[in-house]
Amino acid sequence: MDQRTVLIVEDEPLLRMALADALIDEGYDVMEAGNALEAIALLANAAFAAVITDIDMPGGLNGLELARIVSSTHHDVALIIASGGHRLGPEQLPDRARFVSKPYDLQNMTAMLKAMIETDTFDDASSQALQAA
Repeated sequence: MDQRTVLIVEDEPLLRMALADALIDEGYDVMEAGNALEAIALLANAAFAAVITDIDMPGGLNGLELARIVSSTHHDVALIIASGGHRLGPEQLPDRARFVSKPYDLQNMTAMLKAMIETDTFDDASSQALQAA
């Protein structure tokens, strides 16, 4: 697994670009997909430390379904699932996943990502800190 490569799956180009820029500024390598099907193609050809995905996207497969696929096929990949229209509890999430409400603070998002992939932290405190921002 590449500890510094993150896949962003977001159908809103401006949000995707803003998050990508924030992660690049923190030293991460970033790949982007506009929907879950594009993400699956990228996952088949590259190693990622984390996937950050929106839930509602076009293309027939939503971000939660994508996260479940990633969790079952790429066991070491951290997952952040974001949505402005859904609220998910820990029991609804796949392994190694955290839910984040939109809109989110980019600085807090990068801090959560760092905690998840660099220290293997998946506790509720890091998730709650992001929710409060």
